[in-house]
Amino acid sequence: MAIIAPSILSADFANLQRDIEMINKSKADWFHIDIMDGVFVPNISFGFPVLSAIAKHAKKPLDVHLMIVQPEKYITRFRDAGANVLTVHLEACPHLHRCIQEIKQAGMQAGVAINPHTPVSMLEDIISEIDLVCMMSVNPGFGGQKFIDHTFEKCRMLNDITSKRNVSVKIEIDGGVDLINAAALVKAGADVLVAGNTVFSSKDPLATIEELKSF
Repeated sequence: MAIIAPSILSADFANLQRDIEMINKSKADWFHIDIMDGVFVPNISFGFPVLSAIAKHAKKPLDVHLMIVQPEKYITRFRDAGANVLTVHLEACPHLHRCIQEIKQAGMQAGVAINPHTPVSMLEDIISEIDLVCMMSVNPGFGGQKFIDHTFEKCRMLNDITSKRNVSVKIEIDGGVDLINAAALVKAGADVLVAGNTVFSSKDPLATIEELKSF
């Protein structure tokens, strides 16, 4: 059974507390929070004050996905703002091992995200050091994009790598996850499903989360 992590990027920012409380009541497991800087990705989301406000009301772990350059400068600040899982992009970290070590030393679980064009083989040297791989199934920066089908194959390939290395790493799929592809993603080896528009545009978000959780 997959971990379900609704993406706050798709929530109603004018009614953020309402949406947070909905997730608290739901069968979702985590909150997924995208931090964008307008440099690494062509969009800006929110920063520490909003993250701290979410943490104040959230009753489930905060899965914080940094789509920013130089993430190593802000590790302890994200911890202090409430992050439980902190994920950085392989493409944004020239000193990835050091960054992962600093995340773990700060007391958080450490994740590495890869863009759709980045081969999973690039993770081989870091896979035994991390807790999670966030596999982007859309190009990062905006919600509501079309799912990239090659993600299924990448998920299976990453599962092969973790099996051969005998390491326990959660595979998270982020982007375009819906009620149509969720079951196939879990079958391909996904452990965490990030769902934004699928949850927050639903007429019944609680039922949608419960259905995602059933796969």
